[in-house]
Amino acid sequence: MAIKASDYRSDVHNDWCPGCGNFGILSALQMTLAELQLQPHQVAIFSGIGCSGKTPHFANANGVHTLHGRAVPFATGAKLANPQLEVIITGGDGDGLGIGMGHFISVGRRNIDMTYMIHDNGVYGLTKGQASPTLQLGLKTKALPAPNMTGAVNPIALALVAGYTFVSRGYSYDVRHLKELMKKAITHKGLALVDILQPCPTYNDINTKEWYSGEDRPDPKTGKPVPRCYPLEETGYDPVVHTPDEDAKKIDQAIEKSREWGDRIPVGVFYQNELTPTYEDRITQRMTDYRMKPPAKQSISTDTGRSRVNLAKMFEDLRVI
Repeated sequence: MAIKASDYRSDVHNDWCPGCGNFGILSALQMTLAELQLQPHQVAIFSGIGCSGKTPHFANANGVHTLHGRAVPFATGAKLANPQLEVIITGGDGDGLGIGMGHFISVGRRNIDMTYMIHDNGVYGLTKGQASPTLQLGLKTKALPAPNMTGAVNPIALALVAGYTFVSRGYSYDVRHLKELMKKAITHKGLALVDILQPCPTYNDINTKEWYSGEDRPDPKTGKPVPRCYPLEETGYDPVVHTPDEDAKKIDQAIEKSREWGDRIPVGVFYQNELTPTYEDRITQRMTDYRMKPPAKQSISTDTGRSRVNLAKMFEDLRVI
């Protein structure tokens, strides 16, 4: 039976603030999973703490609401235990790039075939609007007593140097474009990042929906707003690594493009490299039956409940005579 986006809607009451960008992200995710015709039991969504951490509650799929900043290691364990599972990590910029920064970086070394979606609004929304790692230096949002005195993290550049093989950015109010990015990220063979810019109508009164749509800077000729976000794919930008020799050049190109911010903000795929083997491929080189008999599908006990592991040899080796 064909899957519809509505099949991914849960019965849990959604209590996000009206106008929150999380609604667009959730809708894009549900549409993506439906268009890819993934059954709910084939998908596992992992989250950390914060407003975005509630995403697994609102999506009708396997969901794990984990600890602050720890969604990545939980997701890593699930994916390596069952490589057939479509694993998606969803978390805020504070959760993933603050306390979870170490996991965000280290997972890039492995290139595990899963997708990380960062809800990027520049503030800690659930804990009343403190500056998050992506808020620009010197900005003062409504909850801050003084301008932000800490430099901002660039999620695109950080993912590139960490080893992510698919790096992109979307905007939560452009749901259809975001859906297409999510589809590309999920079908990519390797570790994928979708950094999703989103307004926080409650605490970020600078990077608002009106700011992203350009209502503060109308076109002098037409008087119409000029949106800040523009699609990279419409500029002839090529993010794909075609040969190993051009990898470094593509990374440099993507980092340079990621620095563009302000009146014009690029969205789309910055970098894509499917030449690097996934971590699952590397495991298979050592354990040839890994994909056929992954840990999650191995029987750990007999019909009587006894362990199938025979520890007799180990105890014999440890026996003191």
